[in-house]
Amino acid sequence: MALLVASHLAKYFGVDDIFTDLSLALHAGERVALVGLNGCGKSTLLDIIAGVTETDGGTVTIARDVRLGYLPQQPDFREDGTLWEAMEAVLAGLQARQAQLRRLEALMASPDDAERERAIERYGRELEVFERDGGFTYEARIGQVLGGLGFAVDEFHEPVAHLSGGQKTRALLARLLLEEPDVLLLDEPVNHLDLEGIEWLEDQLKVWKGGLIVVAHDRAFMDTVATRVLEMSHGALESYTGNYSAYALQRGQRVAHQMVEYKAQKRHIEETEEYVRRYMAGQRSSQAKGRLKRLERVERLNRPVEDSRINLNLQTTLRSGDLVLGLYDLAAGYEPHRPLVAVDEVEVRRGQCVALVGPNGSGKTTLLRTILRRLRPLAGRVRIGAAVRIGYFAQVQDHLVPGKPVLDTLLDAGMGSIAETRSFLARYGFRGDDVFKDVGVLSGGERSRLAIAILSLSKANFLLLDEPTNHLDIRSQEVLQDVLQAFNGTILMVSHDRYLIHNVATHVWAIAENQLHVFNEGYEAYEAWHRLWRDAPSKAQQRVSAARERHEAARRAQRDRKRAFDKQRERLEELEATIHAFEADLKELTAALGAAGRKQDISRVSKLGSEYRKIESKLDQLLEEWAEVADTPIAEV
Repeated sequence: MALLVASHLAKYFGVDDIFTDLSLALHAGERVALVGLNGCGKSTLLDIIAGVTETDGGTVTIARDVRLGYLPQQPDFREDGTLWEAMEAVLAGLQARQAQLRRLEALMASPDDAERERAIERYGRELEVFERDGGFTYEARIGQVLGGLGFAVDEFHEPVAHLSGGQKTRALLARLLLEEPDVLLLDEPVNHLDLEGIEWLEDQLKVWKGGLIVVAHDRAFMDTVATRVLEMSHGALESYTGNYSAYALQRGQRVAHQMVEYKAQKRHIEETEEYVRRYMAGQRSSQAKGRLKRLERVERLNRPVEDSRINLNLQTTLRSGDLVLGLYDLAAGYEPHRPLVAVDEVEVRRGQCVALVGPNGSGKTTLLRTILRRLRPLAGRVRIGAAVRIGYFAQVQDHLVPGKPVLDTLLDAGMGSIAETRSFLARYGFRGDDVFKDVGVLSGGERSRLAIAILSLSKANFLLLDEPTNHLDIRSQEVLQDVLQAFNGTILMVSHDRYLIHNVATHVWAIAENQLHVFNEGYEAYEAWHRLWRDAPSKAQQRVSAARERHEAARRAQRDRKRAFDKQRERLEELEATIHAFEADLKELTAALGAAGRKQDISRVSKLGSEYRKIESKLDQLLEEWAEVADTPIAEV
């Protein structure tokens, strides 16, 4: 039986149709990912199903006794008490039963035998239900849910009024998970979660017993959670079985098949129309009329419509030196005695793509600000390599000024004519009157696309990106991923997007317990370490320490080889200079001996000959030493 059924839904905003005939059903155990371009109506559909927004047509039917929980993108979470009290309110029934059990315990000590027996009998029944519903573990469950969604223990008793917008979103999500409704509607639940929080939420949703509809742009999250994908496009829903990867494959195949059918029908129609035109007035007029009637009954296929894609370009013409960035004995943060991030030594080389990961608040953005020299290091130093031009994409685009149109923002950023700027903006999804939009009213995705457009003007060869895929729809994420993979410079990016990291990053830096850990083997090496760290931190730390020791040993060996090579090269240069000098001396002595011989000056010939033999002997020794030094096997590093 379906938990809910939506039939022929329609929604209009003014003269614009958001959708006119949407239908779907959700069954127990189904986990549906709802995908589509920003602005296509996904959040509106969830609002209608949740009863927050009225439909302009159609119906939503929810099965009897089915409880529905809804997490909108911007929830209005208002509670007078603390975060913990807001969670306890969900379990008020358990608390009431707990109080009842205490009253029964008191009655069980009554001197009245009949009253005591009734209390004992009832206590057994109440205790069984209380235990079955998790009465003895609900406090631990609250702590588990709050901790899993990224709240520190010292935040559990913070007043809800003091929480940030992102914290309130996580708080509402926590309450929904504790309520365990039969149908869970989640609109971008991972927006305010770090990697640990996302993975924890995935574990919760994978075993969700009810029905789930989730709007998300996190492809790895949908791969893990979804059992079905609904794609909203051009006011219609298409259903795909499986997770995101299965959807992407099926979608490509479906579009290709639809295009083949469309072209085949188009060719058939054109050939039939040509036959009718040629023979309608001739001997085959009856056949032509028959074909025309059949053609009129054919249901014409529409050409498959691909969603318009943005066209990003971040390529650079400036080549940097081999060393792009070096961090040496660095401490980054705001308090001298409490650095957020400590870095022993790490370097970024030209062409690398480094992903910087870590929990919220661990210091990722602080480290980027330190590299940008917007924040002074607490200790150590930051070295920027030769010919490095930095381009920065901030998580909060505070350089985009509300009150200024998109077009003027690009003109101020260095674009030329208005026509050129409008053409440029169209590549980033701003078409027609979109270019006159006030920056202050742009959606999150539009702000991100505008910031990327400005970034592309810099022609930077070293990109510092802070959550570049935030607010971008899946199509835009795919385009950005392709662009970053093809980028001919160097990248350091903060991201929670595992799909992006896995496909783009060559190296991973992870911040854990205020220390930067480096994984030169890429995301898979980090992932293995991260699983170990999450399940057994001490073992993970031992592995990191062992890896650091190996790294330090390799660095020491490298330094020793470098010093030995430099010493070898210096000695060879000294020997070669002395050898050249002795060879020049022998050349002069040879000329002098020849002159003395011609003059038959016997004593001078004898003296010059003795000096020649001494220098020749020294030269032979130098040549032997040079050969021995040159043959010493020391690799240059």
